[in-house]
Amino acid sequence: MHAHASSPVRGRLAPSPTGLLHLGNALAFLLAWLGARSAGGQLVLRLEDIDPERSRPEFAAAIIRDLRWLGLDWDEGPDLGGAFGPYVQSQRQHHYEAALAELEAAGRAYPCFCTRKELRQLASAPHAGDGSPAYPGTCRALTPEQRARLAKVRRPALRLDCTQGDGAAIAFCDRIAGPREMTLAACGGDFALRRSDGVVAYQLAVVLDDAAMRITQVVRGDDILASTPRQIFLQRLFGLPEPGYAHLPLVLDHEGERLAKRHDALTLAALRERGVRPEAVAGFLAWRAGLTAAPRPAAPRELAECFAFARVRREAIVLPPDVVGELLRPA
Repeated sequence: MHAHASSPVRGRLAPSPTGLLHLGNALAFLLAWLGARSAGGQLVLRLEDIDPERSRPEFAAAIIRDLRWLGLDWDEGPDLGGAFGPYVQSQRQHHYEAALAELEAAGRAYPCFCTRKELRQLASAPHAGDGSPAYPGTCRALTPEQRARLAKVRRPALRLDCTQGDGAAIAFCDRIAGPREMTLAACGGDFALRRSDGVVAYQLAVVLDDAAMRITQVVRGDDILASTPRQIFLQRLFGLPEPGYAHLPLVLDHEGERLAKRHDALTLAALRERGVRPEAVAGFLAWRAGLTAAPRPAAPRELAECFAFARVRREAIVLPPDVVGELLRPA
């Protein structure tokens, strides 16, 4: 079910509070915002703090400050409330547990006792996207007795049995990357729904949250493109509507490395401290993404007037060596 012109677009900004926002995050959130606002749609802010080891409340506060500094706003979120909250994943655990119980009761999920080391040794062929091996189905055929014996010595993860589908490729048309078709086997086979430490998997949480929050448009980096067939499979399994997807190019440093925590100088907080203006950041990112012909300072609301997904470039965006210098250059 895709949003028609008559039904309003509902987009989302879904940061993980595991660090400060850098220019790559800023591009993803800017385009998600433009995709919704240019269509006269609404935006939801959702904090994806599902991993308790890495998420920090101080990062959540910093992210909200950075997004507002950049000129982005939203209609619902942890700071504003709304009809479809809570808007923080750590407060939504009971929804995830109920869905997992439903899958287990239907025989669609099974406990997996493999360790990461065993998985690496079992399968050497990496699957699309994250370089981890395809799961060979080792624990799928365990008898109830074998499961009970293993459960005494090791906490299991929970996996989705993907062999019960018809094995056909899952097709979708991406607003930026174009038509795509992938089988679940090519995406890594039976994937984890919950880790052995009890943390719910990203794949399950975003599917349930997007449906609960009535999201119709998902804009994110193309490093998550290979996860999309898994998420569509889960949507169909639960009978949930499928949002439209747009996967945008990653932002790389001048050496071609993707931006990460070590690129401290390229966080919005560091740029702000150096005196960079938010309009300079938004205008620079819009230019590098192919939305404007030349770099010029621009507030997001100005960029919304001429935004179209068709204009977003598909190739990775490589930053110049002196990004700060470019951003501080007078217009």
